[in-house]
Amino acid sequence: MTQTQTAERSRTFAWSDPTPHAGLLGRSGLELLQAMAAGEIPPPPVMHLIDVVGMDVAEGSVTIHMDPQEFHYNLLGSVHGGVLSTLLDTGAACAVQTTLPAGVGYTSLDLTVKFLRPVTLSSGRLTTTGTVLQRGRRTALAEARMTDAAGRLVAHATSSCMIFEAPPTGR
Repeated sequence: MTQTQTAERSRTFAWSDPTPHAGLLGRSGLELLQAMAAGEIPPPPVMHLIDVVGMDVAEGSVTIHMDPQEFHYNLLGSVHGGVLSTLLDTGAACAVQTTLPAGVGYTSLDLTVKFLRPVTLSSGRLTTTGTVLQRGRRTALAEARMTDAAGRLVAHATSSCMIFEAPPTGR
């Protein structure tokens, strides 16, 4: 493509106000994520930003589905590692969330990612499954595995999460 040619594409998306999510902490993590997966409550804005197409939830495990799109691409013509890392972090951390009672929160302490193959449109639907490996009172260890439509492992991550009492809403 020369400098005089343009192939501009555009994308518009909408999201729900994230403020009400803080008021949902009266539910267990499992109940909250199951309600989100069922469409009873809206997902957080980041899920719209990266265009997640579905989520399956069970205690200790969360699976997220996303179809690679051009707007996920980096300069090299493959899905940006930050998008893949976001999916891996979400899968691992949400798996931890499914084990938490109402009023208990968490945050990722670290995320170690290994990219094993490039992801492009031809990779097809990505499936990222996060699983809790160990959960204690103050920390949890989880992993996330990402496969392409052919079932090939494309990325893997481990994550440590800090567990804490959630602050009261309105602060």
